[in-house]
Amino acid sequence: MNIIFWLVLLVAVVYIIMLYNGLVSLKNNVSKAWANIDVLLKQRHDELPKLVDTCKQYMKYEQETLDKVIKARSQVSSARESQDVRALGAAEGALRSGLGSLFALAESYPDLKANEQFVQLQSRISSLENALADRREFYNESVNVNNVRVEQFPDLVVARMFNFKTFDLLSFDASELTDVDIGQRFSS
Repeated sequence: MNIIFWLVLLVAVVYIIMLYNGLVSLKNNVSKAWANIDVLLKQRHDELPKLVDTCKQYMKYEQETLDKVIKARSQVSSARESQDVRALGAAEGALRSGLGSLFALAESYPDLKANEQFVQLQSRISSLENALADRREFYNESVNVNNVRVEQFPDLVVARMFNFKTFDLLSFDASELTDVDIGQRFSS
């Protein structure tokens, strides 16, 4: 009887340790996924002033669009530094909208479109946007796996004992999911 009790206790302890280690691994995957996004956001943050400065040389009458991009860049930076995923999603929507308007307006400035630095920056920012989309998908998948385990029995018991938390998904505004109206961007 005594040996059976100790065997059951040993199995229970080993099982709890396995659950705990699994939750730690999932939490670290979410942190790693966030760090990957953070690197790209920082790179884009550093490239945007160069793009705006290049555009200012040609787009003297488009200050409002340039100001929107600069303001949205600042909001993304604040959300990124505070790791506020919800605020980041909203700020990203504003920045992408501003960049879309900026690139659409650039079509009206042939000298700007021919500028080698502008073309290079536009290409670099577009590739960063694509990489961000990929990493956002990886981040959301990591968050989803973590959240399911934290809320699922029996992991739920261990998660509450050791204060494991759920994370917010990184989602963008619904307006970003709609088709882009290029005609509207040219008229504004």
